[in-house]
Amino acid sequence: MAKKSMVNREVKRAKLVKQHAAKRAALKALIADQAKPMEERFKATLKLAQMPRNSSATRIHNRCQLTGRPHAYYRKLKLSRIMLRDLASFGQIPGMVKSSW
Repeated sequence: MAKKSMVNREVKRAKLVKQHAAKRAALKALIADQAKPMEERFKATLKLAQMPRNSSATRIHNRCQLTGRPHAYYRKLKLSRIMLRDLASFGQIPGMVKSSW
């Protein structure tokens, strides 16, 4: 089980990303628009830099939904490899069986 503080930190980051997504997208579109004057684009760059760092989507780290483990994460199932194996062994995941030969 991961530390509660680390899991809570990721939840906080996800909340900030969702809260600032529209403003960040608007600023990035303004910065990328070559038709705008250079001064206006530079001001948009400064505004983007002053936004909270944790409002960037790249700072979110995927974690297992059950344990909070950050490594060996399967995106489709939102689980770590350990929990995936346990749930598959107990028959909790439909259509998945542990292989044996």
